[in-house]
Amino acid sequence: MSPTRTGAWVAAIRPKTLPVGAAPILVGCGFAWRYDVFDPLPALAALFGALLIQIGTNLSNDYYDHKRGADNAQRTGPARASASGWIQPNTVLGAAVAAFALSTVLGLYLVYVAGWPILVVGIVSILGGYLYTGGPYPLGYHGWGDLFVFVFFGIVATTGTYYVQDQSIPHGVLLGGAAMGFLATAVLAVNNLRDIDTDRAAGKRTLAVKIGRRATQIEFGALLILAFAIPIIPVAQGRLPWMFALPGATLPIALYLAHQVYHHPEPQNLNRVLAGTGLLTFLFGALFAIGAALA
Repeated sequence: MSPTRTGAWVAAIRPKTLPVGAAPILVGCGFAWRYDVFDPLPALAALFGALLIQIGTNLSNDYYDHKRGADNAQRTGPARASASGWIQPNTVLGAAVAAFALSTVLGLYLVYVAGWPILVVGIVSILGGYLYTGGPYPLGYHGWGDLFVFVFFGIVATTGTYYVQDQSIPHGVLLGGAAMGFLATAVLAVNNLRDIDTDRAAGKRTLAVKIGRRATQIEFGALLILAFAIPIIPVAQGRLPWMFALPGATLPIALYLAHQVYHHPEPQNLNRVLAGTGLLTFLFGALFAIGAALA
C-alpha cells in the first residue's frame, strides 16, 4: 500500500536519522556553555544548517541509490521514495538541491559571524553530501562512508558548532566530536551490516561488504567502546569532573545493542537495532552536552 504524498516525503527525508545529526550540535553547544561563549543565534543556525545538509544528503541518497540499483525489491530496510515510485526521482533530486541551497543561506550568515573557515566547512560539507552516493566516484559505494560519517557527523559538526560561537576549538571539543563521530559511524555500520547482501549484489562496496559480517560486528562493538571511553576514562582518572560521565547512563542501551548485533544479526532485527543506535547517539550526545555545561 502506497503512503500519502506527505508520507512519501517523510520516507524520503528520513526524519528518524535527524537526531543523529542534531546530537553533535548539542555537544558543541554544551561546551560553548561550559566556556561561557554560548551564542543562541549562531548555535541555531548551525543546528538548522546541519539538519538541512543531512536532509539534502538523505534525498540525494534516495535518488542515486535508486539510479544505481542499490534500492531494489530484495532490500530489507524501509522502502525508499524513488525506488518505490512514490515520488518522481527528479523531484527528489530537486528537493535535495533545495535543501542544500537553504543550508547555504544559513551558512552565509555563519560566514559573516565566524569568517572564511566556515565557508570552507560549508562547501566541503555540501559537496560531501552529494558525493556520498552521487558523482563519478560515490564515497559510499567505495568503502569511504564510515570515514565520511565520522568526520562530518562527529568532528566537523561538533567543532563547527563551537567555532561559530567562539572562533576557536578547545581540545575537549575535538574529543567530544570524536565521541559523536564514533557513535554516528556505529549507526552506519548497523545499516551496512543489514544491507550487506543487497549492497554486494548491487555493486555497492561499503566497508561492511569489503570486510565481511564478523568484522563489521567487531567494528560496531569497537566504535561503542571508543565513544564511551572518551568521557568516562578521564573522569575515572580524576582529570575531569564527574558530570562528564553522564553519558555512561546510556551504557545499558549500548550493551543491549551490541548483544543484538553479535547474536541476532538478522536483517529484520537489525532494523530495530538501527533505530536503537540512533536513539543511543542522541541520548549520549544530550547527556554529554548537559555534563559539559554543568561542569
